[in-house]
Amino acid sequence: MCTAVSYRTKCHYFGRNLDIERGYHEGVVITPRKFPFSFRYSDSLEQHYALIGMATVINDYPLYFEATNEAGLSMAGLNFPKNAYYPPHVEGKINIAPFELIQYLLGSCRSVADVRETLYRTNVIHCNFSEDLPVSPLHWLISDREESVVLECTKDGMKVYDNPFGVLTNNPTFDYHVMHLNQYMGLSEGLGENRLIPAVSMDNFSLGFGSFGLPGDFSSPSRFVRAVFVKEKSVCDGSEKESVNQFFRILQSVAMPKGCVMTGNGEYEYTRYSCCCNTETQIYYYTTYQDMTVRKVELREADLDGMELCNVPLEE
Repeated sequence: MCTAVSYRTKCHYFGRNLDIERGYHEGVVITPRKFPFSFRYSDSLEQHYALIGMATVINDYPLYFEATNEAGLSMAGLNFPKNAYYPPHVEGKINIAPFELIQYLLGSCRSVADVRETLYRTNVIHCNFSEDLPVSPLHWLISDREESVVLECTKDGMKVYDNPFGVLTNNPTFDYHVMHLNQYMGLSEGLGENRLIPAVSMDNFSLGFGSFGLPGDFSSPSRFVRAVFVKEKSVCDGSEKESVNQFFRILQSVAMPKGCVMTGNGEYEYTRYSCCCNTETQIYYYTTYQDMTVRKVELREADLDGMELCNVPLEE
């Protein structure tokens, strides 16, 4: 269970909540331009755009939860169980495993337009990372400063949806979220309007009646609606400090406290970390469940022409 958001003030920001029941030794990982990205069924990227994001590094390979590249393109993978379907190898296509997709697209593309063109030649293939790490069922939010899209691979094939909301959660498919959002078109930040019996005087005895009915549960359709509402109604002066602060406020509106959502095996999902990247400066901010202090890691402080990963452990 996760929520990803693309948000624009004077700059463009991209980030997410990672809602999960345990950690995977993740850290903020910078991949420089000359670190070789090897792929199971396609040619390696020996040189590529530099990346920054949250990842687990296994056998010197960064498994990114989300990332931003130095051109300002961002991408996040979110859990998509029972809907995700990855076909077998297809001759004539660029066959990429789901755990390679962020590295492949952000390594080679500058914009969402580049991503669209690249995906025409791409087949997201069923492939486990290892025996201990089976393939993850995911769909992806991909954003640049101008637009966002959602990538889903289901039994109906690969679909790339325009996403004017700049928000993504989990199941069901994105087209359902769009349809579901229509039910909430009457929400507003203002006072409630008496449309029930206009001839009878009714009182707004509290602020917030304009948003009465905004869902407050933790299901992915409800988080989608709530994140869209809070993002669209957010107001800030556009400065870096206030923009970052407002971004984390948006994420907090859909964050999961530990104990409120139980998985099928009796564990609790919670918002292990929240992150926000200024995609124009590539400054990556994060908080963790144990420490709400906003910390930052800057892409350009690393040796971007190097060949070694820079893995910054989380401060908790």
